[in-house]
Amino acid sequence: MSDDGATPKELLFESCRRNNTALLSDLLSQPPLSSSAPAIAHFLNTTTDSLGAGALHLAAKHGAYDVLDALLDQEGVEIDHAEKREGDSCLHAAVRYVNGLRPDEWEGEGKAMVEILVDAGCDPRARNKARLRPVDLLDPRNEVVRGVLQRAEVQFLAGGDVVQEDDDDAPDGPGSESD
Repeated sequence: MSDDGATPKELLFESCRRNNTALLSDLLSQPPLSSSAPAIAHFLNTTTDSLGAGALHLAAKHGAYDVLDALLDQEGVEIDHAEKREGDSCLHAAVRYVNGLRPDEWEGEGKAMVEILVDAGCDPRARNKARLRPVDLLDPRNEVVRGVLQRAEVQFLAGGDVVQEDDDDAPDGPGSESD
């Protein structure tokens, strides 16, 4: 890996800002991390910028979906860490990023950024220092992402016991349409 003297922290943050999965992969596979799950988890969970934002925050803030996906795949990564300045979780950061998108990008890129974090287990009920949940920060016109966050809140409140509706009309299992 050619790092031109950059520290692992600098390389991590650069991969998050630029959505550079190759740089992230190289970083995590080379010494001192050498693909060691405990070492990688410790590095990702303890490496923050001066405001306390970690790699997940930075990737979410910059819309680095592919890097976010790779980070969430790392064993032991902590997902609900709050940064120091605003007390935002990475889900708050993703919503702030989505607010900067054009409305025609909400359905695709915006929804995907929020869904990947919700699917990974980020708590949509988490409040920042201003006592705001991610949904409270969302552009009020963005019904697409609002729906994702509201469904996630319901699932958290129900303890994951929410039944997903089946879209097809086909019978389920034997005996469904017996005479």
